[in-house]
Amino acid sequence: MFKGLGNIASLMKQASQMGGKLQGINEELKSQSVTGAAGGGMVEINMSGLSEALSCSIDPSLVKEGDRELLEDLVVAAVNQAVTKSRELHASAMKNLAGGMNLPGLDDALQQMTGGATPSPDDGNDDAEVRQ
Repeated sequence: MFKGLGNIASLMKQASQMGGKLQGINEELKSQSVTGAAGGGMVEINMSGLSEALSCSIDPSLVKEGDRELLEDLVVAAVNQAVTKSRELHASAMKNLAGGMNLPGLDDALQQMTGGATPSPDDGNDDAEVRQ
């Protein structure tokens, strides 16, 4: 009758440890940043691993030209790229947290979170700049 209580206590301990690890991952992601760029780097958006916008850089020549529509399009493209990279960074951290645990559906959930991209710490994309 009390045999199942040991399993419950073990699960509770694992859940508590997982909560602590999640908090650590969130702190790590908050200190990392990714850069999304558009227009050959004329617009750059820096974002944390938690998808918080940190800064925006716009080449002065874009402002001088006065092409508001182009500037708006480039900002949107750079933001979208930064969000995608931030999500990939977050998904990679979650995959590392699961570290070898066989969790059914984890890969599918992470791919859905990143829009179909397979999360990895370094995908070889030179634009995927990650800083700590």
